[in-house]
Amino acid sequence: MVYSKELIEELTHIAKKLRRDVVISIGVGVAGHIGGSNSAADLVTALYFHKMKHDPKNPGMTDRDRFLLSKGHVAILQYAALAEAGYFPVEDLKNTKEIGFYLQGHPDVLKTPGIEAGTGSLGQGLSIGLGMALGMKLDKIDRKVYVLVGDGEIAEGQIWEAAMAASAFGADNLVAIVDHNKLQANGKIEERFNTLPLIPKWEGFGWNVIEIDGHNMEEILAAFDEADTVKGKPTVIVAHTVKGKGVSFAENVVSFHNGMLTEETYAQALKELS
Repeated sequence: MVYSKELIEELTHIAKKLRRDVVISIGVGVAGHIGGSNSAADLVTALYFHKMKHDPKNPGMTDRDRFLLSKGHVAILQYAALAEAGYFPVEDLKNTKEIGFYLQGHPDVLKTPGIEAGTGSLGQGLSIGLGMALGMKLDKIDRKVYVLVGDGEIAEGQIWEAAMAASAFGADNLVAIVDHNKLQANGKIEERFNTLPLIPKWEGFGWNVIEIDGHNMEEILAAFDEADTVKGKPTVIVAHTVKGKGVSFAENVVSFHNGMLTEETYAQALKELS
């Protein structure tokens, strides 16, 4: 499929806006997950602002696609997408993680509009997503469940239990997206807990595998569209990304997995994302 230049430019602009919102959500002097949020911003943009059927005025509508953030520590990215999509005011992002506020450090399905499940205990999101996908099949709802997982997170055994089950049940309405930025909290994936190679693992578990550049919007859109054509098995999109993408001093820097901004670096990040 050929995507218009206007669509690609619009989505690229929105992704940059989400990264800026992430920086605003973190603020100054408080640690925040800028690394993994910015690496996945293009993927989340493509879902919320092009691919998924959803309605900010009716978050619980039955006939909707569902997005689950299995790596829930990057909730500020999902909050940015939800705010820009109209689920709640963008101005509220600056109050993220304040005690008692409805935008907490991990997604809260009871407090925040548009959140499908409470996540953040790593490894659980794909299981939840599979349950939703199978339930939708029983209810004859022809929509997709998209689950974003981290390449460090997939060291959790529950991910692979869900992967086996999804294949066994032929959950072709389930799409996993691996944010393959190659860094986790304490270092490189291959040096801390090596989950590589990803492609043959997922293929061995019976999934349709699509490998893309996670910052190339055309490749992202094409991957989601290809997933729609696959029948009888789930799809995983392995997206090669850059941790901290868009903020020069944070790109591929482990300390910005959950890093703190100073007045100077905060201003620099906003300038680069203006």
